[in-house]
Amino acid sequence: MKDITVLNIKFNFGDTEDVIHPVILKDNDEMILVDCGFTGFMPVIEAAIKAEGLDCSQLTKILITHHDHDHMGALADFKVKYPHIQIVASDIEAPYISGEKKSLRLEQAEAFQSTLSGEQKKFGEAFCNILKSVKPAKVDMIVYEGEVLNWCGGCEVISTPGHTPGHISLYLKDKETIITGDAAALEGNQLAIANPQFTLDLEKAKKDISKLLSYDASTYICYHGGIFKKAEK
Repeated sequence: MKDITVLNIKFNFGDTEDVIHPVILKDNDEMILVDCGFTGFMPVIEAAIKAEGLDCSQLTKILITHHDHDHMGALADFKVKYPHIQIVASDIEAPYISGEKKSLRLEQAEAFQSTLSGEQKKFGEAFCNILKSVKPAKVDMIVYEGEVLNWCGGCEVISTPGHTPGHISLYLKDKETIITGDAAALEGNQLAIANPQFTLDLEKAKKDISKLLSYDASTYICYHGGIFKKAEK
């Protein structure tokens, strides 16, 4: 059995309903969660996994595409409840996930504070506090560009360093599927730069999308936006 399950985690952000798409990779040996939502989202993700007929206690790994709070916020909670789970990330992202280095997103947000005033400044301060509240978790397994992991028949690590320097995406060749993380979002049925105002290197982000589209893939699972199907040639 080699399955990919896309989770639909709906939540309210102010007056707006939003959704994120963590992914489960499952075969006979592994059950891997790719990204795990905001701080406090573990119960919601557990419920979504159960609704798919899966058991969270069977998770073997959590792979974090990058250290943004909406991708790793619940990571420490998962590790406490399921201590056997191995945390997987790139070598560049690992120090930020483990708390050895200060979050680049927090550095960006703090630098931006000086440009804000009034209500915007209050919102900025609240955002900084949210980022500061993310609990770190030790990374157990480092993965590298081009490495092919034996998950679901073969899972290639793709370096996509535009959004953050160590961001990775995953290519499952047998499934003709790419899990983009934040290397691409689905907007208007097209792949687009995810949150360009927060992307740390826009030029690299543009190249990331071109790189992902160059793969022999028909399906792209975007954390923000869901599933994109590439048109047949």
